[in-house]
Amino acid sequence: MDEMLARLRGALLPLDAPPGPRGWNHADMAELIGKGPRRPAAVLIGIRDDREQNVLLTLRTDTLQQHAGQVAFPGGRVEPDDVDVVAAALRESHEEIGLTADKITPLGFLDVFETISGYAVTPVVARVAADAPLRPDPGEVAEVFEVPFSFFLEPANLRRYTMEFRGHDRDMVEFLHAGYRIWGVTAAILFNLLKRMGHTC
Repeated sequence: MDEMLARLRGALLPLDAPPGPRGWNHADMAELIGKGPRRPAAVLIGIRDDREQNVLLTLRTDTLQQHAGQVAFPGGRVEPDDVDVVAAALRESHEEIGLTADKITPLGFLDVFETISGYAVTPVVARVAADAPLRPDPGEVAEVFEVPFSFFLEPANLRRYTMEFRGHDRDMVEFLHAGYRIWGVTAAILFNLLKRMGHTC
């Protein structure tokens, strides 16, 4: 874990210097949805503090209005009562999968990612205690599952493809693991992490 933590810390923006509101993919999103303001959101990239170093992921329920049935990190929009994006990520993780703040150690941030649905998502990378229990909220989360971090580090597991959206061809990435399709926002955020860690993707 120490070696991977060192590599992670070197790739992350520090907790005392959160990223600005504009996403690393702002130019692409401006072309697709305009340059208007984005709603702030946060997700938690939780990595188990054990030998497997599993990344925590959720499968969203089919009844949600946005991103239904997709694989996602726990997270959501920043609410007025949230002190900052870290607080939002911790609150959403507790609401969605029952993960309590005392089991989470934030490490830093990734670059903001802008979504088709008009959000500016700040990813918060954190260690999660090996013994942290998870209790998904069935109203939002159909399932919680874990993927070894080493899986994402293997170049052969990254798949590239092109998707047409509103008359534009978009370059996309995805990962397929144990029957789960990890794509869209989640895959893009993982891709950004890999690039920041120095992987040639």
